[in-house]
Amino acid sequence: MCILITGASGFVGSLLVPRLCSEGHSVRAFGREPGRIEDALRSRWREHDGGPLEIVQGDALTGAGLDRALAEIEIAYYLIHSMEPSSAPGSFSVRERIAAENFGAAALRAGVQRIVYLGGLVPRWSSRHLASREQVERILLEAVADSIALRASIVIGARSRSFRLLVHLVERMPVLALPAWERFQTQPIDARDVIAMLAACATLPEGGRRLEIGGPDILSYGEMLNRIAELMLIGRPALKLKVNMTAVTARVAAAIAGEEAELVLPLMEGLQGDLLPTDDHAAELLDVRLHSFDAAVEHALAEWEQTERLAAR
Repeated sequence: MCILITGASGFVGSLLVPRLCSEGHSVRAFGREPGRIEDALRSRWREHDGGPLEIVQGDALTGAGLDRALAEIEIAYYLIHSMEPSSAPGSFSVRERIAAENFGAAALRAGVQRIVYLGGLVPRWSSRHLASREQVERILLEAVADSIALRASIVIGARSRSFRLLVHLVERMPVLALPAWERFQTQPIDARDVIAMLAACATLPEGGRRLEIGGPDILSYGEMLNRIAELMLIGRPALKLKVNMTAVTARVAAAIAGEEAELVLPLMEGLQGDLLPTDDHAAELLDVRLHSFDAAVEHALAEWEQTERLAAR
């Protein structure tokens, strides 16, 4: 198949490119900065895995390069997220909507058979971050009828922003101060399983669906932090707080972890209740055997240490 991957320099995209190449697909990567794509893939992709990789420069937000990138493409992976601070006008949700509309329209013009999108689980409450993901999902699935959306909560991987935030908090806080949201539960999933599911979506016979995905373990956010600390061989006493104070907590967490507050705040706004898949048939449907949370963390930490030292390991 001829496949396009947007966001190929990102955490998920840089893992998906070599996976699809190794399965014999002809892969084209799309992004604003070709050099960043090359850097992200340098240690993962080999030419003999599936032939030379074509990189097309462009920007979904402006629409530049989309028609060229989507020409003769059968399956297009949409892995673009716009939460990082940007000089472009509008909030991240506005930027995400415009980029998705541009991409959906270009995919329709090009005759793309399927768009595959990785978004987030949709909660009962309001969250700017998750509402934006749902909006993008709706735009893309309406643009190309046979498309597939995967909905995940926390993805465990060495370059996952959510996972790195948790690890840095464990590393740098002598006492784990846990706001009230620490009791809420979710189903974190190994990045290896997400990549396997995304790859399987290219050949799934029936599209036009949303699949909610998660790992085999249901954990509270407090339990996740404690398990990460144990696997990093760090002793961290926990202090449970009775309030959330999301705005304050997010800025403090961002400062401790060395992240942008504009990125952390929307993520923490989603911590208002359990965030769990409503069904668990996706792994079976896509024929993926799930890794445990502990196995996912160990693998992510080992990969992380190949390029960056972790203080307590």
